[in-house]
Amino acid sequence: MLPFLLDTNELAAKAKLFRSLGDGSRLKILESLRDAPHTVSEIVGITGLSQPNVSNHLRCLRDCGLATAERKGRHVIYRLSDDRVADLLTLAESLLADVARGVYQCTRYE
Repeated sequence: MLPFLLDTNELAAKAKLFRSLGDGSRLKILESLRDAPHTVSEIVGITGLSQPNVSNHLRCLRDCGLATAERKGRHVIYRLSDDRVADLLTLAESLLADVARGVYQCTRYE
């Protein structure tokens, strides 16, 4: 018998977090916000994604608590909600540098 039980609610929340990070378009948007806040049109220019696509993913990122929006006049400025989001992206890069071969060869998550 295990000395403790895993908290299924906590695991479900972690799984949702990783699903929100598991989309290439959302990662592009988060990367674009990593160093500076941007408007939707700026994010479109940086990422090459369409405006409707960016807006849709920003809504998801806001709902998940990974990005925030602030209206300034006619513009809405988006930014990462927490410095730890940028830290998580940096940590992912560091980990990927060490396990890249396994990740690239993994056939389960195409």
